[in-house]
Amino acid sequence: MHLCLGPVALDRGGRGAHLYGMPPSPRHLSLTADHVAQVFRDVPDPGDSPLHTPMTDGEKAELAQRLLDDLDGAPFWLFAYGSLIWDPAVMVSEYRYATLPGWHRRFCMHLTGGRGTHEQPGLMLALDNGGHCDGLVFRIDGPLVDAETQFMWRREMFAGTYCPVFIEVTTPQGPVDALVFTMDHDNPRYLPDISHEQAAQRIAVAEGTLGSNFAYLDSLVRHLEELGLQDTEMQRLHTHAATLRSGSV
Repeated sequence: MHLCLGPVALDRGGRGAHLYGMPPSPRHLSLTADHVAQVFRDVPDPGDSPLHTPMTDGEKAELAQRLLDDLDGAPFWLFAYGSLIWDPAVMVSEYRYATLPGWHRRFCMHLTGGRGTHEQPGLMLALDNGGHCDGLVFRIDGPLVDAETQFMWRREMFAGTYCPVFIEVTTPQGPVDALVFTMDHDNPRYLPDISHEQAAQRIAVAEGTLGSNFAYLDSLVRHLEELGLQDTEMQRLHTHAATLRSGSV
């Protein structure tokens, strides 16, 4: 099944799960559905923008249900390649290292909110065609899938920029079918031709209500290093953007 859907950050996840004996980071506060219902709101993109196509809550719920119907109570696996690695936003029963074939990390999504503005747009990380991507997969037990994934849908399915699809990923314990959020190439926010230099320049200076674009890239690189996951392009981009921020070039 392949649906084009489409970010809102929630600080929650990973409780009680282990990755090769490594416990998750301690959590001093765990959000519940009631907490989120009290504080969550969709913030409209300022001004008229042909790139902004927010989804209604009804559309999100309908698409999420269509995607999950085939599970029929089975465990749910979610592939994490970006911020889901350190903030999965769901109650995870198991972590595994995983490799996704045919896709790679790339900052190729035009970003005018959160970590960028209309005046100084940034870039959002996505999965683009080609190569492979090393990350993690999380397992959510069947009875918890419906409740737990509500957090994920709100986070990932905001502006219709992703195409969620179940893809087989490899793990040390064997292959699993995992939900993967890939870049929607038909979305006007997709920047297929952005160069490494252009990406580094955007990330170096963009900033929004959630902080700097560089802080996201920096967090990504640090977490990949902590997990022993290699992504030479992300490391190269980080080095270039850091140099631009320092004013050395």
